[in-house]
Amino acid sequence: MKILKKIAVLALIALVVLQFFGPERNEGDITDLEPFIAETNPPASVQASLKVACYDCHSSNTRYPWYSNIEPISYWMADHVEHGKDELNFSAWSSYSIKRKDHKLEEIVEEIEEGHMPIASYLWTHGDAKLSETQIQEIKDWVQTARSVLAFKKEKPQ
Repeated sequence: MKILKKIAVLALIALVVLQFFGPERNEGDITDLEPFIAETNPPASVQASLKVACYDCHSSNTRYPWYSNIEPISYWMADHVEHGKDELNFSAWSSYSIKRKDHKLEEIVEEIEEGHMPIASYLWTHGDAKLSETQIQEIKDWVQTARSVLAFKKEKPQ
């Protein structure tokens, strides 16, 4: 029993010490999203859906809830954000080629239709991020329009 008590005390001390360290926060400038918004021109309803359901993990503008200050939860969140930005980063939209932009837009529809995005662990604490059928259809319609604009840019000589 003494060994379990020592392990518990050491674990508690480690958790307390861990509170003084944390990962770098993903808090960029909201203007980072302007190239994406300007090029894809999402309607206000889609823009609102993207803000609530996508930007936290797929841009440099994460909204951090109170529990993100608790270690090791902040490391878990930082890992999710890093992985999300590796897959699609709206803040880096201008660095993508037209072909990649088109593919990313296509993937947005696939991911929301299949229910993979937003991920379940995000929805546990962000219930407002769950997309309704109406929101999904609005996003699909917007993506179709944005992809046709990109197709036009691809065909147009520079």
